[in-house]
Parts: sequence; C-alpha cells; structure tokens
Amino acid sequence: MHPAAFIAAALAWLGRHGTQGFALSIFLGLALPQFSAMARPALPITIFCFTTVVFMRLDMSVTLGLLRRPAKLAASCAWLIAGPVLLIGGALLLVGRENLDPGIVLGLAIMGAAPPIMSSPAVAILYGFEPSLIIASVILTTIISPIVAPILVELLAGAAVPLDRWALTLRLLIFIGGGMAVATAIRFWLGLARIKAMKANLDGFGVLMYFIFAIAAMDGVTKAALDNPRLVLFVLGCVFAVSAAGLASSWLVLRLLPASERFMIGYGTGQRNMGLLVAALGAGVSPTTFLYFALAQFPIYLLPWLLGGIAARIRRREAADGR
Repeated sequence: MHPAAFIAAALAWLGRHGTQGFALSIFLGLALPQFSAMARPALPITIFCFTTVVFMRLDMSVTLGLLRRPAKLAASCAWLIAGPVLLIGGALLLVGRENLDPGIVLGLAIMGAAPPIMSSPAVAILYGFEPSLIIASVILTTIISPIVAPILVELLAGAAVPLDRWALTLRLLIFIGGGMAVATAIRFWLGLARIKAMKANLDGFGVLMYFIFAIAAMDGVTKAALDNPRLVLFVLGCVFAVSAAGLASSWLVLRLLPASERFMIGYGTGQRNMGLLVAALGAGVSPTTFLYFALAQFPIYLLPWLLGGIAARIRRREAADGR
C-alpha cells in the first residue's frame, strides 16, 4: 500500500473510533509522563490545527441559513458565552476568591471566559446529530473570543490575578485569524466537496491531534497527583461540576431547542477551549493554573464516551418523532 493511502486509511479508522480514541488518549498521556515535557511546546500547534480544521469544514450555506433566522443561533451563542460566566462567577461569589489559590481562580476564570471546545462539532457528528447549530455557534463565539474572552477573564479573576488584557486580545486575534486564513487557503485549494469526502480522515486527524495534545497537557499531572492528591481531587471535582452544571442548565434554559441541539449546546457550555487562552497567555500561566487546565481535559476526553448512551437515546427518540 502506498504510504499516503496507508495514512489516509489509518486516519479514517481513528475517525470511526473517535469516542473511544478520546477516552484512551488521556490515559495514554498519563502513562507517558516522560514525554509530556517534550510535547508541551506542541500545545499551541495542536490548538492551531483544531482551529484550522473547524474553520476549514465550515459549510457557509448552512451558517448563512442560520443567520437568516438568527433567533436560535443568537440564543445559543448568548448562552455559550453567558452560561459559564454565570455558573463559575456565582460559584466564586459563593466561595470567595480570597479563599482559593490565585492559580485556581485564574483556571476557573479561563474556563468561564474561553469559547466552547473546538471538538464539540466533531462530537455531535460522532453521535449522529445534525451539527449545523453547534458548528455555527462554536465558530461565531470563537471569532469574537479575542474581544470577549479577555474582558471575561478579568471580570471573573478579579484584581487578585493581574492580566495584560490587551496583550491577550492581540495574541488571540493572531491565533484565531491565522487559523481562519490557513483554513480559507485550504478550502480554496481542495474545495468543499473534497473536504466533505475526507470526513473520516479529518475526524481521525482530530483524534491524533487530541492524543498529542493529551500528552502535552498531562505535563506534571502524575507528579502533582502523588505530591498533592487533595488538590488534584479538588480540581477534578471543580471541572466535572462545571461540565455537569453546563449540561443541566442548558437543558433547562434552552427548552425551545430540539433535544439533540440542546444537548450539544449544553456539552459546549461545560467543555471550554481553555487551551486557546493558555497558549495565548504563555509564560503568564502559573503551575497551578496549568494543572487546572490539564485536569479540565478529563471531562473533555471522557464525556464523549460516557454520554454516548444518552446521546443514542436522544437520537432514537428524534428519529421516531421524524425530526
């Protein structure tokens, strides 16, 4: 077999086993701590690849159709921005920022301010859901994140965590704008029809990027679990609580949406693209904040697999209803 054909077939196989691949990746990352420090510089590259692939796969006709009837899209985007801020901001007010490590406060602030995880559309596709709304919502909230996210980080973190908001805005603009430019060039070169035909290969490429990302993100996690297990358990409790609250609150608030779309907006509400802000902040991220970011990957990697049964029931119910 030609090497290119072999790579394409391998990526397609990974794409067909996406949810299992997500779950396996994070445990392989923990099992390979010796490679984590070496892989950590690759974090911005993998995030840039996610951004580029999502923009590359965007069907503009579907997005324009949603924009012609903007109420549903506007409500989804508004909740994807406001929901995490309300949930995390409320928790910080209840507990008190002064009672938490500043690194944990910044981690929570980044989680609340970041756009939805870029893999949300891929998860919707893996579940067999119609992905138009979540794709358009992720795209629009990501595009505006260079303006919105720094303001929200500063709002949630408070004066206890000093930030250069304008530097963060500029870095996000370069990061996201660069991804959009590369995606536009690839779309022009390949064409949308060919990109659609490569669905399984691109899904597999996403799983591969997540594997590399997992190794890089797990830098220091194994050591922290041994040195300070209470901190690790506390942070894990926080990130899974945000994930659960995002799903539950979206299910209640967005009751006018079909179940599958409500489910995926809830998924995006709880799963945030923290890596985008962590990569933009660079050396400004403390070890505790990076640990929070690393542990926040556990629900991102595990929930596509853990929620598969619920998604299947929603899909069957909608199919029976003729939706």
